[in-house]
Amino acid sequence: MTTAATPPPSDTTLPATGLPPLITVDDCEEMPLRRVHDLYRSHVNKSQVSLMTSFGFGRELVSHAEGSWIHTRDGRRVLDFTGGVGVLNHGHNHPRILAARRRFQEQRRMEVHKTYFSPYIAALGHNLAQLLPGDLDMSFFPNSGAEAVEGAVKLAYKYHGGKRQRILHADISFHGKLLGSGSLTGSAQTAFAFPGIPGVSAFRYGDLDSVRESVAAARNAKGRCDVYAILIEPFSASTMTKCSEEFLRGLRELCTAEDIVLIFDEIYTGWGKTGSLFHFMRYPGLVPDVVTTSKSFGGGKSSISAFVAREPVFRQAYDSLGDAMLQSTSTTYYGFGEETATALEAVNIAVEDDYPARARAIERVLAPGLERLRKQYPDIIADVRGAGALYGVFLDGGPKMLDLAAKVAPGGLARDPLLRTKVITCAVVNAMYQEHNVYMYYTLNGRSPLVAAPSLVAGAEEVEIFLDAFDKTLARGMNRLLAAFLKDKAVSRWAA
Repeated sequence: MTTAATPPPSDTTLPATGLPPLITVDDCEEMPLRRVHDLYRSHVNKSQVSLMTSFGFGRELVSHAEGSWIHTRDGRRVLDFTGGVGVLNHGHNHPRILAARRRFQEQRRMEVHKTYFSPYIAALGHNLAQLLPGDLDMSFFPNSGAEAVEGAVKLAYKYHGGKRQRILHADISFHGKLLGSGSLTGSAQTAFAFPGIPGVSAFRYGDLDSVRESVAAARNAKGRCDVYAILIEPFSASTMTKCSEEFLRGLRELCTAEDIVLIFDEIYTGWGKTGSLFHFMRYPGLVPDVVTTSKSFGGGKSSISAFVAREPVFRQAYDSLGDAMLQSTSTTYYGFGEETATALEAVNIAVEDDYPARARAIERVLAPGLERLRKQYPDIIADVRGAGALYGVFLDGGPKMLDLAAKVAPGGLARDPLLRTKVITCAVVNAMYQEHNVYMYYTLNGRSPLVAAPSLVAGAEEVEIFLDAFDKTLARGMNRLLAAFLKDKAVSRWAA
């Protein structure tokens, strides 16, 4: 009996009909808006399309961007007053950042291989040590701010050899949305039913007695401190609240006395945003055990972050032959070549062009302008807070009908105590974009302030353009702004 030969296994990696219909980079350059929306609905998030098309910027595509300005495909020139939500201190496409990346590519530098030493990592670590106070000398470079936070927390836990089990954070904190960093975030936005790290407790932001009470409550059965780290934002960019010098120095003294690792989260506020290189550096002699940074650290082009630790803390945690590889190989893209070269250039620009001074120059125009508008429109602006080139405008007003709408809103909206504030703030954001070509955003934490946070390459002229547009927007009155927004939202949903 003859047995037929077994056919070779078929190649199942590609469809039998040949290559699938893949989209190219060239296709993206010509892709119409409706096609982009359709692809988002099918492959990204359908609800995101519904949400973002409520605003004018969700119904346009960007052609290019430079400095403080965004240019859309239909020819609009839009002033970006978001500062890239902290990413764009250098503005869009800073020429020196582009040149550094182009040079790296043209010279065919190596990107990834962690067993070769990198001059870019070495230089970046050196420069951070030169710029930061005290013995904040040891750096590690993951990709995102949340990773930097988690790396700092792991460092603190490892410093104590796993013998302490408690970590404290502020009640209004925002440290990221990963499982670990999310569990250390006080924002209601991330109060979801996901598991987090154990042993987490919150204290009242800026209240030293509250911190002392939390530390006392965390003592173990033998009366010893069980807190391995305290995590704090010296300036909370999501709530526009800042710690006093007295609080930060008291926190430092408490952590030193109890051998608690003190971590300052400066992911948003680093590199000059609030008028000093890092916000905490306005207080001479104040040195945390670890500081985290990201966002503008990458010059608006590189996805990179860092945590920088005091040398004794770092060495106790990781300075051994066994633990050295645990640290340096804990992320695939640690020290990615072009990213570290970009960050190196971004740091040099921030220092050479004195970004803290640029932020203070912006503040000299922005702060009095916002205060003038607060006095001019007291029924709409409840408060203005901030520093440097980072300000929050807390809006109020609108018809009482909004309160009733909030009570009968579907799903989780009815439980949102800030629904009224968010709706009126959205109306202002939309009017600023649609009628005045100014792009803004509002935070989802705290009281959801409208954020005025230009890039640090912006000048007095751009700030005056914003203030004039904001004045004209508020002059319309909240009722008319809401009516226009709701009408525009209905039209956008119909068109979609």
